[in-house]
Amino acid sequence: MTAPDLAASPSLDPGGVLPARRRAPLGRLLRSELRWIFRRPRTLVVLALLTVLPVITGIAVDLTFDGAAAPDPTAGPGPGGSGPGEGPPIFVTMASSAFVLPLGSLMTLLMLLLPLTVAMASGDALAGEQSTGALRGWLLAPVARGRLLLVKAVGVLVVALVAATLVATSGLVTGLVLSGTDGLVSMSGTQLSVGDVLWRLVIAVAWATVYLMAVGAVALAISASTEHPMLVVVSVLGGLIVSGVLLQISALDWLHPYLLPTSLASLADLIRDPLAFDGLGEGAFRSLCYLVIGMSLAYARITTRDG
Repeated sequence: MTAPDLAASPSLDPGGVLPARRRAPLGRLLRSELRWIFRRPRTLVVLALLTVLPVITGIAVDLTFDGAAAPDPTAGPGPGGSGPGEGPPIFVTMASSAFVLPLGSLMTLLMLLLPLTVAMASGDALAGEQSTGALRGWLLAPVARGRLLLVKAVGVLVVALVAATLVATSGLVTGLVLSGTDGLVSMSGTQLSVGDVLWRLVIAVAWATVYLMAVGAVALAISASTEHPMLVVVSVLGGLIVSGVLLQISALDWLHPYLLPTSLASLADLIRDPLAFDGLGEGAFRSLCYLVIGMSLAYARITTRDG
């Protein structure tokens, strides 16, 4: 982002006096930020990769069971199953259910690649522009630092929403091509209508966006404290890996409710019938807590740092 994109050169009034600078319109700032984000080649490359991965997963699962009997979603779980009456594991069910593929892909990518996409956007939003001096152009607009953070947060939110939507859409289209509408089966073995599948996917995308925005808020707080965008990405990656390891230690059960990745398991409830919203609600609340804390830290840092 450069200063010419954000601030127009002041012109003299008839008396030869410079007029007071007007506050830059919020809508123009948002359009400029989104245009800048989606013109970055790395952003487009990562979004393309997220779109392709569900296709690769679907084809790989289809080829695995090609010529063999596809697993019956109504069957009880084998080793590593979900539990009594909940059907076989997710990736096994993908071979016979077009509905499981988009949600299974979303759950898998939420473990690492989707959060890293948001962390990359957050790192570029503040740390990246600070390192190149472009962030000073915002203050020439003039833009209050609170509004600056709001614009950057909206940009990260849009990246999260677009990324989650692409994964779910790509997975659904691939599943329908491979299994047809007859493959819209839940992990509990019930046949679902197209409308039922679509609104479940809408819930999944909305939930994933809130989760990713929680990661983005923490990343923005780190980004506001450094001039090195790679440090933001590495910090998020390290936090996700450490959280994943801690979740595997049963002696730390008391800590698990405070770890953000704990919420990911609840997304599988959307694949079952009937739906259970307890886990999804708890996960959304946990994400909102991280979101509030992260944005508060980012605001405190960006309003106290030197320009």
